[in-house]
Amino acid sequence: MMIGSRLEALVSSQAARTPTADALVCEDQRLTYKELDDRSNQLARLLLSLDCRVGDRVCLFMPKGIDAIVAMLATLKSGAAYVPVDLESPAIRARRILDACSPTVIVVADEGCRLLDELLDHAGQKPAIVASGPDSLSAQNFRSNGSFADLDALSAAPVQKDVGDEDTAHILFTSGSTGTPKGVVITHRNVVGFLHWATSYFGVCAGDRISGHPPLHFDLSTFDIYGSLATGATLHLVPQKLNLLAPRLAAWMRDSELTQWFSVPSILTYMANFDAVKQDDFPHLQRLIWCGEVLPTPTLMYWMERLPHVTFTNLYGPTEATIASSYYTVPHIPADETEDIPIGSACEGEELLVLDENLEPAPAHEIGDLYIRGIGLSPGYWQDDEKTRAVFVQHPASDDAADLIYRTGDLARIDEHGLFRYLGRADSQIKSRGHRIELGEIETALNTLDYVHECAVVGVDSGGFEGTSICCAFVTDKDADVTPVMLRKDLAALVPRYMIPAQWMDMAALPKNANGKIDRSNIRGIFEDELRAKKNNQGRSVAR
Repeated sequence: MMIGSRLEALVSSQAARTPTADALVCEDQRLTYKELDDRSNQLARLLLSLDCRVGDRVCLFMPKGIDAIVAMLATLKSGAAYVPVDLESPAIRARRILDACSPTVIVVADEGCRLLDELLDHAGQKPAIVASGPDSLSAQNFRSNGSFADLDALSAAPVQKDVGDEDTAHILFTSGSTGTPKGVVITHRNVVGFLHWATSYFGVCAGDRISGHPPLHFDLSTFDIYGSLATGATLHLVPQKLNLLAPRLAAWMRDSELTQWFSVPSILTYMANFDAVKQDDFPHLQRLIWCGEVLPTPTLMYWMERLPHVTFTNLYGPTEATIASSYYTVPHIPADETEDIPIGSACEGEELLVLDENLEPAPAHEIGDLYIRGIGLSPGYWQDDEKTRAVFVQHPASDDAADLIYRTGDLARIDEHGLFRYLGRADSQIKSRGHRIELGEIETALNTLDYVHECAVVGVDSGGFEGTSICCAFVTDKDADVTPVMLRKDLAALVPRYMIPAQWMDMAALPKNANGKIDRSNIRGIFEDELRAKKNNQGRSVAR
């Protein structure tokens, strides 16, 4: 695999080598490599007929599935960049994404019709619409300009475009502290650089059966999709409905005979909580990989004890550095539940730096700010130079203005073995259930509710399996009958469900520090005490 390749070229090259091999499996649907290549060529021609050009954006209002993968490849073949939209997002958030990326074309599945209809009612722009299913084709409130039903009449010959590996492959929108999602621009070169290391390190090859668990708007899915399709493996897309059914998800993993599983830690914790994994389970599984947040050590021990034949690897990296920048393969079961797992060493083509406030290397073993440098570094945020300049800064030891490092906002240190250790966030951003969340975005949304006078949202480590809990202290009009149920309901219209706080506290006034600012440390301590008391009470109940 050459670093200079584009993603769609890697897939087409593999299709030429193994045309009849299964590329995608999703429940009762299958698509061979040739079928995938042909279908995406046909859709690329339809996109081009709708004036989709190099550098344009194509928004995907589609759930994870075979049609969505076809649409991704077709977009790349047209020279455009795709923007996956979370169909469970509140309309106000999805509208901000749509307004920001100004798509030339929207590809919509049946499941995306309701959300798209609501957005188009308020949209100033009127992009072309391509319908992938019968409901989206016959939708009453918007008219499609083409459909997947038209594709068979189009040529399946390759589309020739003047494109390069520095072009944008996709834009992934993440949480923004101002309430406006940030669009992280990812190029072909960024992704292929990671694939070059990852497929070699993990030994991904034809015959592998790879899980596709994360949603398509989450950058972990990028490795699943292109790591599989560039090597001749088969990508098994995990049905969304299984995420809340741990025993059925485990049964699906067995039936699929997966050789690789990759996900955020929360789903592993969920399965452990339900004791869904048997001793020596998943006999075909060779490697289990996680990324996106800290995997609780009790969860890791649970899995490692039951699957001694599997290797376990922790990947670390923000979206801005493309999937992952460091790795650590756990050599043995941790000695006890308090042992933390390193984020390890830099992936090939990447460099991790622990720097002090003056951008000087932090002294050995001391805590500093974690920065990333290397091939995976995004060009920045979509149409937001100010935010880009704030976190993508010139390397302090380089005279080249283009030699940038990314400030992750994470704290880290280098241990006595030269391994990097993650020590939490330096700001108000947390990782919860695999999602990167700006707590400020939740506060911004809450502050739009007229009965909320003041609020503070903090992340509290609840320990063990549960990970980080989102907690909100609030002050409201005492004449109003405001309850956490009411807050949850109104907030759900403004932010995704995974941003809804789990713990609420009604206060007469929020504590302030000497500068008159909200004392978040104090609030965090109050929630920590409350969570600790709840656990102790539960423990006493069990003892009785």
